[in-house]
Amino acid sequence: MVHIFIGLTASWLLASSVCAQSATSNTRPRASDLALKVGILPTGALNAITDVAGVEVGHRTIISGDNVRTGVTAILPHSANLYRDKVPGAIFVENGFGKLTGSTQIDEMGEIETPIVLTNTESVPQVADAVTTYILSLPGNEDVLSVNPVVGETNDGYLNDIRGRHITPDDVFTAIKKAKSGPVEEGNVGAGTGIVAFGWKGGIGTSSRKLPQNLGGYTIGVLVQTNFGGVLSIAGAPIGQELGQYYLHKELQQGSGKDKADGSCMIVIATDARIDARNLKRLAARAWLGMARTGSAASNGSGDYAIAFSTAPQLRIHTSEKSPTRHVELLSNDAMSPLFLAVIEATEEAIYNSIFRATTMSGNGHTVEGLPIDKTIEILKEHRSIK
Repeated sequence: MVHIFIGLTASWLLASSVCAQSATSNTRPRASDLALKVGILPTGALNAITDVAGVEVGHRTIISGDNVRTGVTAILPHSANLYRDKVPGAIFVENGFGKLTGSTQIDEMGEIETPIVLTNTESVPQVADAVTTYILSLPGNEDVLSVNPVVGETNDGYLNDIRGRHITPDDVFTAIKKAKSGPVEEGNVGAGTGIVAFGWKGGIGTSSRKLPQNLGGYTIGVLVQTNFGGVLSIAGAPIGQELGQYYLHKELQQGSGKDKADGSCMIVIATDARIDARNLKRLAARAWLGMARTGSAASNGSGDYAIAFSTAPQLRIHTSEKSPTRHVELLSNDAMSPLFLAVIEATEEAIYNSIFRATTMSGNGHTVEGLPIDKTIEILKEHRSIK
């Protein structure tokens, strides 16, 4: 197995040189660049999921020809061998029209043992296989006989030839290999390359919140993959209505009808707070309040999932430990409320960032426009959401 891992390293390097990627510089603003204040809590230094110490994010963006617009995004709770040092985790399902590999074992055991990888709907099996290969190939895992890959998705079939299943193992290995701390690319990158939100271009977005020291000083980081619809609202301003693009517009006003409200949203939540799987699931459930604030219609065809994990070193599950008992210190239920607010605010802002940063894209015979920034700013000012 060690030889396989060495071979994969060469494949990562090769894939990096041969797969077409978007080379354009993204100058579109984030929400904070517009002085848009979401909620009351302060953000972390980067306003990203990587504000949670140890968390790393990597993308593989695949843009090829006229019809391939897809990719892979990998989130690593820490850089060590996740199978040997598992983290507590939980999943909350808002609407289960989706394919989230690994969910039942996480529900049962409350543990995450692989990178969390996002991609497109039809590529989930291939990506899960590649994540399994990655874990089996890590030094120290030669005796591993069962791997629970965690792979989520949204459907990018409007802009991407999704039936072609263009994601390869090398793409997955590259996303994991490129994962790093620091600023996170947003918009048309990785698993956000070919997706649509509120009828405009969607993508990857991230944000964070930092509790004050008198509330524990904990950090909550969120990363989203937005491919859903509804009636877009930004900080209370009715952007979708003002721009004339929203769910049921055609039926109500003889409008464009571009937003069908179907799709999906994947939300990945990281925290350094000492909370176990039970309270992580409660935390994940609150993320949907943040999504609701943006105007989601929670449609029948939207597969909406939140995955939450804790990076607290004291809570890691070490496979080498054979003791039948564990003694850990956890936050109480009463201490969770500030974290609930933090995840609501971070989710809301991450969704805004995914749309603000996404640029107009054509593919698969269609074009999806980026949210018109100038007009959006005018509306935000009219409604006093920004000055």
